[in-house]
Amino acid sequence: MTSKRTIPARRFIKPSFSSLIEKKRDGQEFTKEEIRYIIDSTLDGEMPQHQLAALLMAIYFANMSAQETATLTEEMMLSGEVIDLSHIAKPKIDKYTTGGVGDKAALVLVPLAMAAGVVVPMMCGVEHDYIISPIDKLRAVPGFDGKLSIEAFTKQLAKIGGAIVKQDENLAPADAHFYALRKETGTIPSLPLITGSVLSKKLAEGAEGLVIDIKWGNGSFIKDLEQAKQLARSMTRVGRSMKRRCVALVTDMNQPLGDTVGTALEVKEAIQLLKGEGPEDLQELILKLGMEVVRLAGVAGSTLSAKQTVQRHLSDGTALEKLKDLVKAQGGDASYIDNPEKLPVARHVRKLPAPKRGYVHMINASYIMQGVSILNGSTDKKGKIDHAAGVSEVRKVGTQVKQGEPLMMIHYNDEAKLEQALECFKTAYRLAPKRPTPPPIVVERVA
Repeated sequence: MTSKRTIPARRFIKPSFSSLIEKKRDGQEFTKEEIRYIIDSTLDGEMPQHQLAALLMAIYFANMSAQETATLTEEMMLSGEVIDLSHIAKPKIDKYTTGGVGDKAALVLVPLAMAAGVVVPMMCGVEHDYIISPIDKLRAVPGFDGKLSIEAFTKQLAKIGGAIVKQDENLAPADAHFYALRKETGTIPSLPLITGSVLSKKLAEGAEGLVIDIKWGNGSFIKDLEQAKQLARSMTRVGRSMKRRCVALVTDMNQPLGDTVGTALEVKEAIQLLKGEGPEDLQELILKLGMEVVRLAGVAGSTLSAKQTVQRHLSDGTALEKLKDLVKAQGGDASYIDNPEKLPVARHVRKLPAPKRGYVHMINASYIMQGVSILNGSTDKKGKIDHAAGVSEVRKVGTQVKQGEPLMMIHYNDEAKLEQALECFKTAYRLAPKRPTPPPIVVERVA
C-alpha cells in the first residue's frame, strides 16, 4: 500500500501591520492567511489599537471582495465558541434585523416560528444607538431574564424550541474588538464589516439558516436604499458560501413601525399581533418574514402553504402560547402575556398636537426614537429603563390631520424629561397640503 506523499505546508511569513494597512489602502485583496493573521493579532492584542483603527478605515474606503468577506466572516466565527445544535432534529432558523424604530417583529416571529416547528436560537447583540433590543422590551415583564449561559440556552432550545437572549461574549470575540473600534472610528456602515459582524455571530449560535431584515431610511443606520440592497446581497452571498440558507428582505424604515414605540407599549402591540390583530404595516411585515422563515426551514413548500401556516398560527393562538412558554422559561411572569393590562402604565398621557391642518408628509423615525429614549431613561447609561414611557397612536405618512389633532400620544412619568423629548417629537413631523404616497413595506427580496 503506497502512502500518500505529504506536501509540506507553505510557511506563512508574518507581514508587518503597516504593510497590511498599505495593501488594503491601495485596494488590493488580502489572502486567507493574512485575514487569519489579522484576527489572531486582534485577539491576542498584538496589533496596536491605532493600527487596527487604520486598517478598519482602509477596509471602509477600499472595501473587500466577496471572497475576503466570506473568509473574514468565517475567521471571526471561529475566533470563539461555535454552538453545536446538531442533536436537535428540528430545523434551526434565526432572524436578524439591522434594527428599526417600533420594530417588534422579533417578539412575534420567534414564537410564531416555534409554533410552526422551527427552532429559533436568537441572540441579540450590541444594538445601535436609539434602538431598543427585544430583550429590553421583554424586561417590561417582571422576572424576565435575558442572560443565559450557552448550556442553559442549548437546553432551552431543545426543550421549547426558542430563546431570546443576550449575545454570549464567548461567541465571535474578535467581532467585539472590531465593533468597539468601529463605533469610535465612524466605520460602522462598512458593508463587509457589517456582514462579517452579523453572520459570524449568527452562525456561531448554531443556526442552519437566516432570514435577514435590512432596514433602510431615516430610522435606520442605513439611510441609502442602494446601500441596503448591496448589504442584502453581500449577506446572502456570504451566507451561501458558508453553506447556510439565507434570504434577505429590504424593508422601509422611513417612519416608525406599528402604532407604538417604547417597551411595555410595544409588548402590548406584539401580543395584539400574535392574536392576528394590530397595525397593518406590522401585520404585512410579519407575514412576509414569517413566510420566509417557514419556507427556509422546509416546513412549508409553496408560497401559499407558507402564508397559510403563518396565518393559522397567528389566528389559532398557538404562537401566543409559545410566547408564554418562552417568557416562563426565562423566569418571566407569563400571566402578563394573558393580561397585558398588568404591564406598566404611565402616570401621564398627553397629545402632540398637529401645528396646522394637512397630511403627514414625512416622519423622521430617529427623532421619535431619541424622544422615547429621553422619556424612558435609556440614554442614562446607569439608570433603569422606565417601561411605561413611550408613544402610542402614532399617525403615519399619508394620514390627514386637522390643526390641534394628536399626531401621537406621549406616555411619561417624568415632567422634567418631557420638555426635552417634546422637541424631538415636534421636529420629527412634516405636514404638507397634498397627500403623499406611503412607501411599500418590502422593497426587495434577495435570495
